[in-house]
Amino acid sequence: MVEVPVKLYVQGLLKQAKAVARSMACLSSEKKHNALQAMADALESQASDILQANERDLAEISKEGDKQVYRKAVEQIRITEETIQVMVDRLLDFLAYPDPVGEISQAWMTPDGMQVHMVRAPIGVLGVISDMGPVMTVESLGMCVKTNNVCVYRGGAEWLHTNGALFGCLQAAAVKEGVPEGSLVFLDRRTPDAALEIARQSQYVQAVIPRGRASLRTGILEHARVPVIGFDGGLCHVYVDQNVDIPLAQTIVVNAKVQSPTEANAMDTLLVHRDVSRYLLPGLTRRLLQEYRVVLHGCPKTNSMLGVMEMTGHLGIKAAEKSDWDKKFQSLTMNIKIVKDRQEALDHIASYAPGHTDTIVTRDYGFAMQFAREVDSSAVFINASTRLHGGEQFGLGPELGSNSRRVHSRGPLTLSKLTIEKYMVLGTGQLQQPHPIPHAYEDAMMLSSKF
Repeated sequence: MVEVPVKLYVQGLLKQAKAVARSMACLSSEKKHNALQAMADALESQASDILQANERDLAEISKEGDKQVYRKAVEQIRITEETIQVMVDRLLDFLAYPDPVGEISQAWMTPDGMQVHMVRAPIGVLGVISDMGPVMTVESLGMCVKTNNVCVYRGGAEWLHTNGALFGCLQAAAVKEGVPEGSLVFLDRRTPDAALEIARQSQYVQAVIPRGRASLRTGILEHARVPVIGFDGGLCHVYVDQNVDIPLAQTIVVNAKVQSPTEANAMDTLLVHRDVSRYLLPGLTRRLLQEYRVVLHGCPKTNSMLGVMEMTGHLGIKAAEKSDWDKKFQSLTMNIKIVKDRQEALDHIASYAPGHTDTIVTRDYGFAMQFAREVDSSAVFINASTRLHGGEQFGLGPELGSNSRRVHSRGPLTLSKLTIEKYMVLGTGQLQQPHPIPHAYEDAMMLSSKF
C-alpha cells in the first residue's frame, strides 16, 4: 500500500479539524466536565492496553552500542501504572478549575445605550508539537477539551505506540460524552516534516505550541507560518547583588540549577557582583561541582579567582566561550560571570533578551524594583528561585507550557491563556450617524413644496 505524502496527509487531518472547530466552540461546560471524567475513567480501565503499547515502544529501542545509553532510553520511555495514575489525576484536576470559556472580563455601557462585553472564547485549532512523554499528551488533550479548542497533537516519536493507544482510549471516551468527533487529532508520523507541516498550515491552524527541547522550539519557530504562542525559550539568569545574604544566595542558585535542570525555567547563567564574588563563589562552586556534578563555564575572572584559591574541584570549571552566554542548556551545565557593577549585570541580561525567567538576590529594595522594571523577561523574581515560574506555583492552575515571547500572553499558558477575548455587544437598534438617505428620497424632498 502506497503511503500518502506527509504534506497531503497532514493537510487532510487539519482540514477535518477546522471543520469541527465551530461545533467544538459550542460545547457546554457540563459536557466538557463529563468528557474529562470519562477520559479519566477510560485511562484506568484500559491501563493494561496502554502498558502493552508502551512495551512495543520499548522493544523498538536499539540495543546496539553503549549499554548505558540503552538503559537510559528504557528508563525514559517506560511508563508504569503509577504514570497512568498521574495522567488520571491530571485530568481530574481540570474539573476543579472554572471554565474560562464565556467568562466576561469587562462590561460597560456606551452613551447611546449599547452593552459591551469582553468575553473569553476558544482560540480554535491548536497544534501541540512535543518531544515529551505521554503525560504531556494527556495534559494537552485535557486542557484543549476544557477550553473548547481542537487539539492536533504530535508527540515524541519514541512513544508513538503509547500515544496512539492513549489517543484511541481518550478520543473514544470524549466522543461518547458529546465531544465532536475529530476535535482530538493524533499525528502518527515519526518524520520531523510532519511536525513542521502543522506549523506551516496557516489556513487551518490558529496557533502552535511547541513543548520540549530547545532544538524543537527553535526549529518550529524558524519554519512556522502560524503564530507560535507557547515558545518557552529565552535564557534564565540569576544575579547575586553586592548587598546580599550569602546563604540565601547559595540556596537559590543551587535550586535554580539543580532542582530539575531539564526544565525551561532552570538557570543558565549566574551573574555575581565582584564585591561579593570571593565570599560566595568558593563554597558555591564546590557544592555545584562535588555534590551535584554540574559542568561550569566561567568567565576569565571566575577561572582566575578559583584557580588561585586552589579549590578542590576547581579544575572542573571550563573557560566560557562567547557562544556559551547565548545557550539555553536544560542540563547540568551553567555559566558563571563576575560583573564589575549592577549596570554590567543589567546590560548582560539585556543583550540576551527577551528572557524566560530572571532573578535578583539582594537586600536592596530600591534596586530590586529597578531590576524588575528594566529586565525584559516573561517573569522577574526577587529573592526566589527561577524554578518557581509556573502556573501551579503562581496559584493559577495547570499550564500547557510557558510563553517568553512578547505576543499573545507572556508567562504560563494556563487555561485562560488558551482562550482569546472577543467583544459581544447588546444593542436596541443603535445606528452609526448620520444614517444614509437614498438619493431618490433626497430628490423627492427637494421637489416637495414642504421644503
